[in-house]
Amino acid sequence: MANLVQTLTDSRADDREWALRCDMAAVFRIGARLGWNEHIGNHNSLMLPDSAEPLFLINPRGYLFQELRASDLIVCDLEGRVVRGKGELRKVAFHIHCRIHLANPAAACVVHVHPRWLTALSMLEDVEFPLSHHNSLLLNDRTVYDASGDAPVHSNDEGDRIARLMGDRTIMVMRGHGVTVVGPTVHDAFDETYMAERTTMYQMTAMQTGRKLHALPDSARRHHAGPWGEKLDARLHLDAWRRVLDREEADYAT
Repeated sequence: MANLVQTLTDSRADDREWALRCDMAAVFRIGARLGWNEHIGNHNSLMLPDSAEPLFLINPRGYLFQELRASDLIVCDLEGRVVRGKGELRKVAFHIHCRIHLANPAAACVVHVHPRWLTALSMLEDVEFPLSHHNSLLLNDRTVYDASGDAPVHSNDEGDRIARLMGDRTIMVMRGHGVTVVGPTVHDAFDETYMAERTTMYQMTAMQTGRKLHALPDSARRHHAGPWGEKLDARLHLDAWRRVLDREEADYAT
């Protein structure tokens, strides 16, 4: 009986992991379509909920986002060792992702990408989301700006500094680098990244006119610090993209 229970438990855990792998693979493919990744760099990770020890899924070094499949993702421990799958963990990914996962258990999913508009914003002095678009009423209380990240992330000390600075915020605009977004689920982190990038696109486009941005009332801030999906249709958004991928790039889920 004990062996049967263990077999059933392992089977359910395997099913849950596969579902999460497919969500993660979908986010990589969507990121490729939206131009979020830096050639074969950038990385998204997810803590596995059913592991006896802390383990996370992440893309192996050397793959374009557009070619990644669910089965390509590797499983690593928080020491950076690959425990399942083929390939290696990129050192920069280790220093960013492992340290954030260690510091913040609520950051189950970590998306680190270099999308066009957020990366451009990260290159400006005094970066911010001005309170000028409805999205900013929700985003502003969730965002932190790293004004000290001039050096590449090549050590645990730098990873720990990033994790401390992020604290309980969910979006970090990284000086001259890109953006890191965290969430309790894949769909939360994906949708918040998507919304932050779109909002920055609106802002940067408006700034190109040279005219002053209209300021929304501070009283309209939504002050939401919980899971992104509690306020927006994050799961429905990812599901909609997955339907597109199922028609056009079905190999992502293999």
